[in-house]
Amino acid sequence: MRHRYIVGAVLAAVAAVGSPSAARAQEGGFQVPLNSSPVLPIPTENPGQPGFYTGFEYVMLTQTKAIGDQTIAVRGFTDATGVLTGTPGTFIGSGTDALNTRRMGRREFMPGFRIELGYKFDSGTRVYFNYMQFYDAHYRAGATQAAQGFNVRPDLADSFLSSPVFNFNPAFGGPGLDTNADGGNNGSFNTFGIWNAADIMDIRFTQRYQQAEVGARVPMFATEYSSIYGLSGARFAWIFERFRWRTVDVAQDGTQDPRNTANYSNTLSQRMYGLFVGCGHEVYLGSMFSASLDLTGALYMNVHKIRAKYKLGDESVQAKFGREGFDLVPSATGEFNFWFYPTEGIQLKLGYQGITFFNTRQMREPVGFNVGNIDPNVGSRAFRLLHGFNVGIGFFF
Repeated sequence: MRHRYIVGAVLAAVAAVGSPSAARAQEGGFQVPLNSSPVLPIPTENPGQPGFYTGFEYVMLTQTKAIGDQTIAVRGFTDATGVLTGTPGTFIGSGTDALNTRRMGRREFMPGFRIELGYKFDSGTRVYFNYMQFYDAHYRAGATQAAQGFNVRPDLADSFLSSPVFNFNPAFGGPGLDTNADGGNNGSFNTFGIWNAADIMDIRFTQRYQQAEVGARVPMFATEYSSIYGLSGARFAWIFERFRWRTVDVAQDGTQDPRNTANYSNTLSQRMYGLFVGCGHEVYLGSMFSASLDLTGALYMNVHKIRAKYKLGDESVQAKFGREGFDLVPSATGEFNFWFYPTEGIQLKLGYQGITFFNTRQMREPVGFNVGNIDPNVGSRAFRLLHGFNVGIGFFF
């Protein structure tokens, strides 16, 4: 009798282990407690149930303002022909900074979005594609004849703006009679060049970021209330930056002409292609809430392009410069999220993320003053950071 009870207990245990309900409880991102009733919606879809899912997120990040400290214009002007001083090339004025790249406002946040499409297999493995894009961040600064406190010296020399642009086409010569100090007709083109004794200058710096990745999330270890998973795939990142500088040289009689306006632009585009690998950990907090931390590392091939250009206001004359290069850029990304599972098939998230890059390029000196060979100073930057908040919703089918 005792022997039959023992055999029956063993057979019942084997049947329980091999039953579909028990097997399903071990699949998916989390184990589901066998004695739970109702089953907690962690993850959103039923454990082991394959299907498609999609997610939409609003993202707000700020990016390192990667631009160097360069003086663009100073107060005063150059006596080009020597009419005023007797020595051509003599500078008249205080030479104090009037426009500098470090004075373009505080760092801005960039609003954007991220969308994701994926498929979950019955083993719990997910494959996905996501795309993230941000709207441009803009920084501006300007200078005019109205210096701070109207401190322009008795000779009014500091009411003018000048930049050391040289080796330019005569079409950029500016108005013949520019200042009252030109000495009448004998002083025509004494302040030769649109950038010599100019009246208005403004600069703008624009930053943009985009990212796309194809990856997989593979369960590695799970308990009833936590899950560890691996992350891997391919990622594309694009950092786009553009610097613009506009100079207006008003004639002595007060007239403005597009031919006396010069526009400069410097565009730095960095397209990075690479692979990433990492891991994540999600923990159930109770009451349909969980928290997760994802960490990944990536190595990119950075294809950077530099395009600089001087252009006359009427676009009749321009000078161009271009250069390309390649760099290896390591990167590390971290993302911390709180999750809420209100009902089966829906999940909400609120989190914070940081994206770092090492050895990207930046405009150390965005302006190349030699129009004959513009070649602005673009060097490597050891560290670049994007970070901010995200909120989103996901649907499983």
